[in-house]
Amino acid sequence: MLAYYVEWHMRRAFAPLLFDDHDKLSAERSRRSVVAPAQRSPKALRKARLKKTDDGSPVHSFHTLLEDLASVAKNYIKPEGLELDPFVKITNPTPLQQKAFDLLGVSPYRM
Repeated sequence: MLAYYVEWHMRRAFAPLLFDDHDKLSAERSRRSVVAPAQRSPKALRKARLKKTDDGSPVHSFHTLLEDLASVAKNYIKPEGLELDPFVKITNPTPLQQKAFDLLGVSPYRM
């Protein structure tokens, strides 16, 4: 149950990057009544049609975005033959990955 709850919050945060509707207020205004079928907002229809977000980056499904985020790695590096201490290097996130981390309010450098 906790995993579904975490996913629900992540989907809400990632909505601008996903095919999900991130302008629910506009979508609700376009409904004729509360019993009428739900309508997608103009922004969501535009994202679906162009397959691009508002800033021009590709739109993802939740699973493809998670696959993209999975490529951020924390590497433990121990130089051989040198008198250096081991250190940690986290791969630099792509602009899309950084935007996803910003939407969640987390930093990849605090993993």
